This record gives sequence, C-alpha cells and structure tokens, in this order.
Amino acid sequence: MANALHIIHDLNEPLLQRPSVVTVGSFDGVHRGHQALLTRLRVIAEQEALQRVVVTFEPHPRLVLAPEADFQLLTPTDEKAAWLAHYGVEVLVVLPFDRAFAALSGEQFATTILRDRLHARVLVAGYNHRFGHDRMAAEQLQIEGLRVERVERTEVEGLHVSSSEIRRAIAANEIHLAEKLLGHPIQQIENR
Repeated sequence: MANALHIIHDLNEPLLQRPSVVTVGSFDGVHRGHQALLTRLRVIAEQEALQRVVVTFEPHPRLVLAPEADFQLLTPTDEKAAWLAHYGVEVLVVLPFDRAFAALSGEQFATTILRDRLHARVLVAGYNHRFGHDRMAAEQLQIEGLRVERVERTEVEGLHVSSSEIRRAIAANEIHLAEKLLGHPIQQIENR
C-alpha cells in the first residue's frame, strides 16, 4: 500500500493540488489506534476524491509543554513518515511546535491551517482528540466547509491502545504486548 509521500515543513510553500481529508496528531508509534484513523482517512479519500493528509508536530508537544518529564519517543519523524507512507498517506505536514503555536485556539488552528491552508473538507479525529490551547473537542469545531468525523477508541485484548500504554509495556520489557498494541514490530520500517 506504500506510496510516495510528500512532506511539507513550511505552510507558506504551495501545498495541495486538490481538497483534502485530514487527521491531526503526534502519531508516535503509528499504532493500531492511529491505523484506525488512517483507514477511515483512506476510505473517505476514496469515496470523495480527496487527498489524504496527516498533520503532525516536531518536536512532540510534550517535549515543549512538559520538558522536565521523562519522555521517550516511540518513533522519530523519519520513521513515522515511512509508516504513514506505508498506510497510504499522500501528504505529511510537519508543523514546528513551540509555545507560540501552542497558544493557538482550536478554532484558529482548524480555520487557518486545516481549512484555509490545507483545504480540508473532512477532519478525521480520534475519540479524545482536542485542539488548541483551549482543548476544543473536535465535535465543537463549527467551521464552515469542514465536516468532522470521529473514530472510536481502539482496544486490543481489552487494553486501550495508546502511545502511553505502549511506552509502559516497553519500560516493563513486555515487548510482545507493545508489538500487539503497535500492530507492527518495534523496529524501523526500513528493516522490515
């Protein structure tokens, strides 16, 4: 399923050639929960002839907002990009995350970046995803021309799939469990 992935680091460069369906997040690990979002993204893109776009951040927001915390990434950006291409994403937008960016409201982010710059017609959001410093829930976004679709929580054998749970499993040396939650081996995609 892998395809050529166009990576954008600057929102001032020419962006998309057609309207898009977008999902937003850190995508650390590109685990089964992320894969559910990417599946929904692909289905909508095929049904509505939209470009498949993922928006992520560098550095990870937790490294900026809580730098004192002991935090380990599951996947660096280049590995994340390889996994996203593997799952059919066409465009990866890597936004620089800093305190100024963190100050945007959910509505500002959705309007100026998703709708105006990325021409998003549909936003695919995880069950608990919130936007902006005001932590606006996706269903609260009332942006003209932008439809929001939620994807429910993903569980594997009764466990909630999350990057935090995967980090916990790795720290406890429960590699088999971590890989079940990831849906792929703990290694770089280039080594597969």
